Amino acid sequence: MSAVHGQVTAGFEPVREAFARNFAERGEVGAALCVYRRGAPVVDLWGGLADPQAQRPWQADTLCLVFSTTKGITAACVHRLVERGEIALDAPVARYWPEFAANGKRDITIRQVLTHRAGLAAVEGDLTLEEVCAWEPVVRAIAAQAPGWEPGTEHGYHARSFGWILGEVIRRVTGLSAGAFLAKELAGPLGADFFVGLPEAEEPRVARLLPAPALTDPKQIALRERFMGPDTWLGRVLSGPSNLFAYDDMWNTRALHATEMPSSNGIASARGVARIYAALVGEVDGVRLPRPKPMEAARTLQVGGPDK
Repeated sequence: MSAVHGQVTAGFEPVREAFARNFAERGEVGAALCVYRRGAPVVDLWGGLADPQAQRPWQADTLCLVFSTTKGITAACVHRLVERGEIALDAPVARYWPEFAANGKRDITIRQVLTHRAGLAAVEGDLTLEEVCAWEPVVRAIAAQAPGWEPGTEHGYHARSFGWILGEVIRRVTGLSAGAFLAKELAGPLGADFFVGLPEAEEPRVARLLPAPALTDPKQIALRERFMGPDTWLGRVLSGPSNLFAYDDMWNTRALHATEMPSSNGIASARGVARIYAALVGEVDGVRLPRPKPMEAARTLQVGGPDK
């Protein structure tokens, strides 16, 4: 059984016990957990291995890919600009990014992008991975394409386009990439380890992603094809653009860590994630992100029901 390191505040001992059971009973390889309450950490735990191949232990400051947790942090960056009056939620994206208006997208709003109602879940165009990592080609492709459904009428998970659209708006408004804005405005002031576009110097701290085993049961394979096949919205979105993405060892590469995908390739420590989210709901060591009024809008339910 892997040793669990760290500490919990009195009253949170059951959390430590549940965390330890993941290793003892559920085959956990390596993990960390941090929880804040009223601006202070009450749970700060880690254990196991960050890289089983190298037998590298998980440390207090180990970083790992947090995938779509990145979307919440990118949304927080947008709300930071809303708080300052530099972005309006019901303004069209094209106000900040004029090229985006092409092909019937003139009236798509920032709010519709944040709530996955922009009709741009699947990125069209023939792109290479190098072009996607370069930023400009993929945002040009999004600006050129037409919506896949009438914006505002339905919602469908914008798994990667969410970050490219909002990231380009952040860049147009501030002159900074989404990752640079995050570092300057959120992570930096809090001293939080959360990166979109990982500096090479931080690479040794990153845990190795272990891809899920390949399916072998014919029924499971058929079910996966039904919901995630190449002719489904979900399959196109999760593998796109251009069928470039799989949840495999590609996510362990320096190229995928270094690029900015503000929807899905954030790299952070558990402490970093918890610290930023704590500062979104209250003060942490004198820092509050954004103030209560814009965060009230962020917490208000915008849409419900089945995905597209």
